[in-house]
Amino acid sequence: MKNVILNLAVTLDGFIEGPNGEIDWCIMDDDMDFDAFIESIDTIFYGRVSYDAWGNFQPDANASPAEKLMWQSIHFKDKFVFSRQNRTDGKATFISSDIASKVADIKKQGGKDIWLYGGASLIKTFIHLGLIDQYKISVHPVALGSGKPLFEDLKERVRLKLIGTRVFKSGVVELTYEPV
Repeated sequence: MKNVILNLAVTLDGFIEGPNGEIDWCIMDDDMDFDAFIESIDTIFYGRVSYDAWGNFQPDANASPAEKLMWQSIHFKDKFVFSRQNRTDGKATFISSDIASKVADIKKQGGKDIWLYGGASLIKTFIHLGLIDQYKISVHPVALGSGKPLFEDLKERVRLKLIGTRVFKSGVVELTYEPV
C-alpha cells in the first residue's frame, strides 16, 4: 500500500512560506538527493493554489539541465488536486469531496508512495484527518519572524516518532517522523 509523505521545507522558526508567499530561503543541496525522493513516488497531492502555481511549472530556458530534468520527472507523476472547485484540465484529477475515502482508494492502488506537496490548507486538512503516514521535514537555517506556519490551528496534538535524521552541508537538517 502507498504511503502519504509530507515532504517539505520549513524555516527554523516553523514557517513554510514568508509573509508574502516567498520561498527564496529554500536551499537545494546536491547532497540532499531530491531526485531519489522523486523516484520513490508516483503520485503527487496538491491543493488548488499550489497546483496552479507549481503543478505545470516549466523552468526557464536558463535553468540547469538538472533542474529541467527534475521538473520533467515531477510532471510524469499522477497528480490529484484537492479543491472546492470542480474542474478538469486533463493533467490532473480534481477531488472536491470525501477526501478520506478517496485518499484510501488511491493508497490501495499500489505502486510507489505519494508526495503530499501542499499547500498549507491541504496539509492542515490531511493532519486533521490523520492521512499523513510520514512527515519528512527539512529545517532550513533561517528565521523569518513571520509567514505561513506549518502547524496552524491544530485541533489536537500530533504525536510523532522520530525515525530518521540527515544533515546536509548547507546546515539543512531533514527530520523524518511517523505518527505514533
